[in-house]
Amino acid sequence: MNKCLGCGAILQNKDKSKVGYTPKTNIEDTKYCERCFKITNYNEKFITKLNNINNYILEEVNKKAKYVYFMIDFLNINEETLQTFKKIKCSKSLIISKLDIIPKSINKNKLIEYLKTNYNIKENIYFQSTKKNLNTKSLINNLEEQHIKTCYILGYANSGKSNLINKINGFYHEDIKYKITTSSIPNTTIDFINIPVSEYLTLIDSPGFNLNNVIYKEDEYSLIERTNPKKYLKPITYQTKEITSFIIEDKLRINSNSNNSFTFYISNELNIKRIFNNDDKLTNLKKIELSIPDNSDLIIKSLGFINIKKACKLTIYTTNDKIFEIRNSIF
Repeated sequence: MNKCLGCGAILQNKDKSKVGYTPKTNIEDTKYCERCFKITNYNEKFITKLNNINNYILEEVNKKAKYVYFMIDFLNINEETLQTFKKIKCSKSLIISKLDIIPKSINKNKLIEYLKTNYNIKENIYFQSTKKNLNTKSLINNLEEQHIKTCYILGYANSGKSNLINKINGFYHEDIKYKITTSSIPNTTIDFINIPVSEYLTLIDSPGFNLNNVIYKEDEYSLIERTNPKKYLKPITYQTKEITSFIIEDKLRINSNSNNSFTFYISNELNIKRIFNNDDKLTNLKKIELSIPDNSDLIIKSLGFINIKKACKLTIYTTNDKIFEIRNSIF
């Protein structure tokens, strides 16, 4: 069975509605499916549903893998993503990806200490940026020093798995003829893809894990793309009065009842409105109430988090009431 080199789907020319379709009759000589070709050359967007994908990845990896790099970007550090990391049974390291977007106010060593203490992470933690090619060679050196011949690259959607593999492949080969397909839309990679990057090292790309709850719908392509920062993240701090509301992308309303300070760590491409009244905009959505302790982070899964300086009570109107976590401040 021939697999698409871009997404890992088994190539077939029988059913255009199924993954792996190619119009070519000679599948043996075909490298990419039609979907990957259109993503790469025409920037087309596709909804690809992968049922039970999180369990499928874990079962496959825990049967076969001896070493794993697990990638999480800075805005997706939360209990769900790190619990998935802990479910991997083999030797592994955690990579905080997209180093280029992390605000300069974040001390990397203190962040490592925070993750180890608050989330009980015992494994090595690395920072990496594919965009600016930061620390990629360190990851290669780690594999070589441990004589690791096969490494699985895992992570949540848009953590940068496929980009990292393409970048590592580029260290070994000046001209990469065949690259893994990359896209900001979840489930671009369909199945595991083996990439022999050298005589001694094979990397295995995987489908991305999916968050169980997100703020967007699967076909809201523009919003999905804007939740993922393309450049350095600039935190935005707002002061609140006794009656203050924040509205994010008309998907979420946060009402605060105190004088406070809210610093948003989310993509700067997203629309945040601050208003000082009790109008009824979005109050028809699901309503939850949260008590926030002093200096805590309100995590909004699929967006990022808000650092809140003083203890307060929040009333939140949302399209999804399962996207919130409260943690001790990451600072």
